[in-house]
Amino acid sequence: MKNKVIEWAKRYMPAGIISSTATILSSVFTFKITQNHLTTALVGTWVGNIVYFGYMLLADIFAAKKELRKKNKKYSFHTFIQNIRALVVEFGFTEVADSLFIRPTLMYYFPIWVNDIWLGIILAKIVADITFYVPAIIVYEYSKQKLRNFQ
Repeated sequence: MKNKVIEWAKRYMPAGIISSTATILSSVFTFKITQNHLTTALVGTWVGNIVYFGYMLLADIFAAKKELRKKNKKYSFHTFIQNIRALVVEFGFTEVADSLFIRPTLMYYFPIWVNDIWLGIILAKIVADITFYVPAIIVYEYSKQKLRNFQ
């Protein structure tokens, strides 16, 4: 189990750290400008998503290229589609629930409940990440042999 936790940390932690930073900063900045909790929640959610999945896609592309290089094969458009498909399977359902319902709702209400934009966004991010990562890791483990075997 220790090896699995290390694998998951290597896979998700860099994107999570970069995304968390982008989410918090864009949320606080948006709130300072708009004073609107809904706009803040939506901007924070979507900026975080773009950064997170941009990083994950790039990391998967580099990993696939490295794996293919060992086999003296080239990264192709087909491999790129395989990368996209693997990410959609890994995150698809979880991401829809997270992006459209869970995360924006938490990022809307937590700052109001604690009466502090910084603390509210950080708490919302932590709770939303728990509901996001548990199913994502389960699907990742199930799908990695079938969808991440680049040939």
